[in-house]
Amino acid sequence: MKIIDVIPHVLISPLEEPFAFSQGWVHQRSTVLVEIVTDQGVTGWGESLCHGLQPPEIAASFIKYCFKPLLLGKDPFDVEVIWEEMYNLSRPYGQSGAAVNAISGVDIAIWDVIGKSVNKPVSKLIGGMFRKAITPYATGFYRKENQDDIESGIKEAKEHLAKGFQAFKLKIGFGAEADLEYIHEIRKAVGDKPKIMLDANGAYNASLARKILLESERDNIFFFEEPLPPEDLEGYKQLRNVTKTFVAAGENIFGKIGYRHWISGGALDILQPDLCSSGGFTECKKIAAMAQAYNTMLIPHVWGSGIGLAASLQYIASLPPAPLSLNPLEPYLEYDQSSHPFREDLIFHAIQMEDGMVKIPEKPGLGIEINRDVIEKYSVRVFR
Repeated sequence: MKIIDVIPHVLISPLEEPFAFSQGWVHQRSTVLVEIVTDQGVTGWGESLCHGLQPPEIAASFIKYCFKPLLLGKDPFDVEVIWEEMYNLSRPYGQSGAAVNAISGVDIAIWDVIGKSVNKPVSKLIGGMFRKAITPYATGFYRKENQDDIESGIKEAKEHLAKGFQAFKLKIGFGAEADLEYIHEIRKAVGDKPKIMLDANGAYNASLARKILLESERDNIFFFEEPLPPEDLEGYKQLRNVTKTFVAAGENIFGKIGYRHWISGGALDILQPDLCSSGGFTECKKIAAMAQAYNTMLIPHVWGSGIGLAASLQYIASLPPAPLSLNPLEPYLEYDQSSHPFREDLIFHAIQMEDGMVKIPEKPGLGIEINRDVIEKYSVRVFR
C-alpha cells in the first residue's frame, strides 16, 4: 500500500453570533481536515486543530508544501517512521505550534487508513480499550455581547445538567474579581453535586491565579485549566498544592519533547495534550506513557470538528487510569457544546451522549464516515 495523495481541506464558517474568551473575540469556526488517499482505495481522515484565533491556512501550508512531498509513495504502515521524518524535516522552522498541528492531522489520517485496512478501530491498534464509554464534561460558557454574563452562565449550566451532563467547564480570565463572582454564583445556582472546572486560557500570572484558587476553594473546583501562559513552567510549579483544586494544562505543549520537563518537573496535576495538536496518535501515546511513568493523570483537551472528536475518543479509550485500581479516577471527555457547523453533521451524527455517557465508536479506523457535502459547503480555496 502506498500514499498517492495528501489533501488539506480548509473549512471556515462565520459565526452568526461571535463569542469571546480571555484572549479575544472569535468570529468564525475553522479547521484543517487532512485526507490521505492510498493506491488501494483506502482513504483516511485527520484533523489539525486551529488554536484560539489561529488562521487555518498556516497548518494547511505545512501539509501541502512541506509534508505532502515527503509522504507521496510512503507505506502508511511505516507510521512512526513517517512521524519522525515529518518532525525532523520541519525541525528548523517548526518544533511546536502549527507545524506539530499539521503533523497531528496527517498522523491521525494515517492511523485511520491503517485501521480501515485491517478492519479494526484505532484504539485496538494502539493498545486496546480500557473503557467502551466515557463520561463527558460540557465545554462552552463563552461570553457574548449584550448579555449578563452571570445570568447567562447560570442558564447554560442548567441546560447542560438537564441534558445529562454531570460536569462542565467555565470560561474565565476576564479579571480575577469578576471571575470569582461568576464562579460563586454559578456554584450556588447548581448546588454541590456537579463537577465544575475552570479554564482561563493563560490569562493570569501566578499571583492572580493563586488568588482565584484560594478564593474559589469553597466552590469545590475539580481542576483549573491553563491559569498561566504556556511558557510559565515555573509559575505552574508554584500553583500546585496551593489548594485541593487540580492544576491542569497542555493544549499548548507539543510532542514528547515539549512535555518532558513538565512531566519530570511535576508541574501539573493533570496533563491535557490535544490529539489534533500535540502530535496525533503516534506522539500522544508516548506522552501518555511518560505520564504513566510519573503516575500523572491525563485528561486530553478536545476542541475541534467531528473528526477530532472521534479520534480523541479512540485515544481516550486506550489510556490507563493513573494508577490502575479497583475504583480509579477515569479520564473525562471534553465535549464542546458551543456553536460548530462541522461537528455533528460532518460525521452523520455518529457520536452522541446517551444516559450521561459517550460511547466509543468500534467500527474500523476512527469509526466514522465523512459527509463530503459538509466539506464542500464550508471549504475555502487556499491554494491555486
